[in-house]
Amino acid sequence: MNSRTTSLLIFAFFVLISSSVTTAFHITKIRRKYPEFSTYNHYLVKTDLQSQIDRQPNITILAVDNKAISSISKKPLNVIKNILSLHVLHDYYDVEKLVKVLTTSKTAIFTTLYQTNNGDPVSLKGFLEASMVNEGEIAIGSAILGSGLTVKLVKPVLSHPDTISVLQITAPIIAPGIGASSPAGYKEVYPSG
Repeated sequence: MNSRTTSLLIFAFFVLISSSVTTAFHITKIRRKYPEFSTYNHYLVKTDLQSQIDRQPNITILAVDNKAISSISKKPLNVIKNILSLHVLHDYYDVEKLVKVLTTSKTAIFTTLYQTNNGDPVSLKGFLEASMVNEGEIAIGSAILGSGLTVKLVKPVLSHPDTISVLQITAPIIAPGIGASSPAGYKEVYPSG
């Protein structure tokens, strides 16, 4: 093999590698435009969830604003990671698509990033359930039997069709068993500011 052929093969290899590691979006860059979610964004970085999110081809993030996320801010970082990974749905759902799904089936179950990382399909620990309630409101909660749909959809925050959707919800969703205490010696990390 001559040096020109070798150089072309090396170049092709690097092009192939670089194209396979590109992401569809950078969630923390997108979210910087929304200061009301800065603490949520901070936790995505601290827990390294942003890198998992960025590798997904299509995704929906259920985000809570700075005031609402304060209810979990004193928890250990590993627990916050578990809670926030439950807020990342596999697949793209904007409000229109959610309404269509819920109008057809009344209730739907969604797979989350938590399920992918540590969930138990038997107990439904890593799944969320959504349903239409009242006059067209969307209620969301853990799919674990008896958990209840206690969180409501507030509004869409951003949408890049068929890639990423960020929807604001009223409060963090904490599935039974996810808010467990941290291992001995684990240091809690809190955001500054």
